[in-house]
Amino acid sequence: MATMLMAGPATATPDPGDAPARGKVSSAQAAEARAAIQSGEIPGVDEIVHSSNIEHLANIPKDALPGTNSDLAFQGRYAFAGNYDGFRIFDISNPKSPKTVAQVLCPGSQNDISVSGDLLFLSTDSSRSDNSCASTTQPASVKESWEGMKIFDISDVRNPRYVAAVETACGSHTNTLVPKKRDVYIYVSSYSPNAAFPDCQPPHDGISVIKVPRKAPEKAALVGFPVLFPGEGPDGGGNPGGPTNPGVSKTTGCHDITVLPEKDLAAGACMGDGILFDIKDPERPRVIDRVQDNVNFAFWHSATFNQKADKVVFTDELGGGGAATCNAEVGPNRGADGIYDIVGKGKKSKLVFRSYFKIPRHQADTENCVAHNGSLIPVKGKDIMVQAWYQGGISVWDFTDSRKPKEIAYFERGPLSATTIATGGSWSAYYYNGYIYSNDIAKGFDVLKLSDRRTDPAKRIRMDELNVQTQPDYFDFDH
Repeated sequence: MATMLMAGPATATPDPGDAPARGKVSSAQAAEARAAIQSGEIPGVDEIVHSSNIEHLANIPKDALPGTNSDLAFQGRYAFAGNYDGFRIFDISNPKSPKTVAQVLCPGSQNDISVSGDLLFLSTDSSRSDNSCASTTQPASVKESWEGMKIFDISDVRNPRYVAAVETACGSHTNTLVPKKRDVYIYVSSYSPNAAFPDCQPPHDGISVIKVPRKAPEKAALVGFPVLFPGEGPDGGGNPGGPTNPGVSKTTGCHDITVLPEKDLAAGACMGDGILFDIKDPERPRVIDRVQDNVNFAFWHSATFNQKADKVVFTDELGGGGAATCNAEVGPNRGADGIYDIVGKGKKSKLVFRSYFKIPRHQADTENCVAHNGSLIPVKGKDIMVQAWYQGGISVWDFTDSRKPKEIAYFERGPLSATTIATGGSWSAYYYNGYIYSNDIAKGFDVLKLSDRRTDPAKRIRMDELNVQTQPDYFDFDH
């Protein structure tokens, strides 16, 4: 750490999707927030509230990495927590008392994180002076600037070793692993090209695919850029956004992809589009179906399959993660989850919309709140999910009936401020080996215990490794 602390701070990509924000709210909004706190309608500043079936076991505040906390991955008794300034590794063998094992300073937002075997993968989506962990910010208009994937060897978790980097067009906002026996494929999601950026030119209507040999990760290389939105013109064939579709993001790439390797399926959340595609040949994914919601979805952010792979939950990140959208003014259908059934088989599969889900608890106008990252809670015969909602907290909800989803548990903190909107709350909330783990942007790493007869059977499912965007067949991997 001593030699790496000279690295400059990470900066966020200034476009929709997880964009930190800070600013004053109006005096009327601040007054409303204070009144809601006084009346008990919302918790007080930093006050913790939760349903009776959730217990808050532990919180580990930030330490050497001051940046925004981001995604989580798991392996054995370890949790790997991304941060815009690097990543942190926790020993979670005792969930009531997690211990820090390592902290690695390596700036490059978002530092979206995944693990497979002895390898850890880190996404860089801010323009850097070079690919080292001592890089500083540098304009994307400079040809020599770097963005992309970083690869670490974690065979010794206490001393992660940086082994490779692969530059990708428009950087890497998120990454999704398609693990094979000898190699790991990485689907790199990135977006927002600009003619002034030499390494991020329009049209940018696909994803980068990287192949990493497990025994020689230093030979990691880009093997393709499959086009998912073919079309004429400079912007490809995705959703045109406004003014054609007001309030909807133009599709210039994907934000996040979830794969279901056992079914050779993937679901892509791609700004203005949701897609279902076949990944039987991981280097040449093939789109099966594509949907849009130009009424209530602003930014298709992430996707989650149910266990039977006959449903997909897509999230809409209205406001880019920095806005207050969990209020009566925005309503229940925007900044929400969209539940889609997969109807038909194989090449004839279609995504059919069924309903929206949004947390039923209104939040203050000073709280950034919108649907964000979550995972299945593996219960046979049920579709239950835990999900982060930034300052809306953590929600456990049941979508077994895809037309009538309902919340069954929650955990949240009161607003960070009653006068200012500052980005905080849970970025990712995932279920792993009997517990819920959350990476709170501002407050650190949380561990929750869920005790409910509807979800208790999931405690019997034990995983050796979990990257939520590489969604497992939980019941085939019960060991």
